[in-house]
Amino acid sequence: MTAPTLAVWKFASCDGCQLTLLDCEDELLTLTSRVQIATFLEASSTVAPGPYDVSLVEGSITTATDERRIAEIRDQSRILVAIGACATAGGIQALRNGADIDEFTSVVYARPEYIDTLATSTPASAHVKVDYQLQGCPIDRGQLLETLAALLIGRTPKLPAKTVCTECKARGVTCVVVADGTPCLGPITHAGCGALCPRFSRGCYGCFGPAATPNTAALIPLLRRDGLSERGVEQMLTTFNAPRFAEERNDT
Repeated sequence: MTAPTLAVWKFASCDGCQLTLLDCEDELLTLTSRVQIATFLEASSTVAPGPYDVSLVEGSITTATDERRIAEIRDQSRILVAIGACATAGGIQALRNGADIDEFTSVVYARPEYIDTLATSTPASAHVKVDYQLQGCPIDRGQLLETLAALLIGRTPKLPAKTVCTECKARGVTCVVVADGTPCLGPITHAGCGALCPRFSRGCYGCFGPAATPNTAALIPLLRRDGLSERGVEQMLTTFNAPRFAEERNDT
């Protein structure tokens, strides 16, 4: 029986989500005994032709070449999984969306005429059908392993639909908002990090993106109450998942 094929692709990103896969260590050794890793340039120069059973896509779409590549990858992949904030929301680079890209390139680059880029940074789902999304910056190791294991045996991955607040309660973490008045996006942020920041007495800053049904309108007055200015609220909501949190604000 032929082993299923796995391909890992990079677009505009920092490689952190691909490194999460490499950090699986012992589990990665088990994975490589069960699948054929056809393409994973972070780990090997081997590039095998498709089609592929599963493709993991990291990074946002920022150039016309990216648009063509993601369409080709989708055509060659039975299942396509977007991994990380860049692939699911456009990432930090999406902070340029809505701004003047020509002005940006003229300030940053000595020869801006050499730069070939789209005006926006967008997630894979803005261009092709995405079957599953793993949120986070970077993604959670456990969620990645659960997704790959599920897809290998033909079942639907079990991905959390709760919020970071729920994770805090499950772990017995004292609420930083109630106890310390610390601004926190936990009530509106998708679970998956294990409440990492609140466990260390820091407010959640939304790296896993908005939850399925975030009540952003109710949270913003609390952020202001805890000392944030309107500009501070805006900055807190415009980091890793700026476009997705902006959509939620516009809907409220």
